[in-house]
Amino acid sequence: MSAFSQPEIEAVYRAIEQRRDMRHFRPDPVDPDVLRRLLAAAHRAPSVGFMQPWRFIRITDADLRERIAELVEAERQRTAEAMDERKAEFLRLKVEGVHEAGELLVAALTDGRERFVFGRRTLPEMDLASVACAIQNLWLAARAEGLGMGWVSFFDPQALGRLLALPAGGHPVAVLCLGHVEAFYETPMLQQEGWAEREPLEDLVYADRWANPGGLPESVSGTEQGHHQ
Repeated sequence: MSAFSQPEIEAVYRAIEQRRDMRHFRPDPVDPDVLRRLLAAAHRAPSVGFMQPWRFIRITDADLRERIAELVEAERQRTAEAMDERKAEFLRLKVEGVHEAGELLVAALTDGRERFVFGRRTLPEMDLASVACAIQNLWLAARAEGLGMGWVSFFDPQALGRLLALPAGGHPVAVLCLGHVEAFYETPMLQQEGWAEREPLEDLVYADRWANPGGLPESVSGTEQGHHQ
């Protein structure tokens, strides 16, 4: 039961390799059954101490979506002001698809998280790490279903929390644009736009001590690049 066939293994790596942070969407609706599958995949994510701190708010009200878009635009402008010499370059980038995406979700941390001590006594941020795992599950499942998703972090969390009536202690983490796309970017959009390049894996895996090279094992087959570029 634990074995995956070679095509199944290839499909997992393909979804990881071809996942993209999408900003360009078509407005076509997402099939409700597909959306339920995606949210179920998110809910299958690992969580520290099995705390399951994720909450997803599906935005169905057009006026509410517009108010979220206004929060995102306000933060985009504030971010541009903090960019100094890269301000103009940043403003040329498309950073979200809030208006266009067929579905808009807000991922949030639940309230009452302080009661969860298992795995968090010295690392309380593991609640946020757990929500990030749920978002990644949703992202990969969406890619496998042929849907795009974009993670938007341009918002004032307190303002968004008030807008969505989050309880005290609740905390919004991400605005997620989800839906159909014309095409997936061949490479990450920020890489295509010359904003940044992907770091070489061998520079990010250390051996025994910080910044000590040699942590990446030598390839036996010489094909390790196939799924991870």
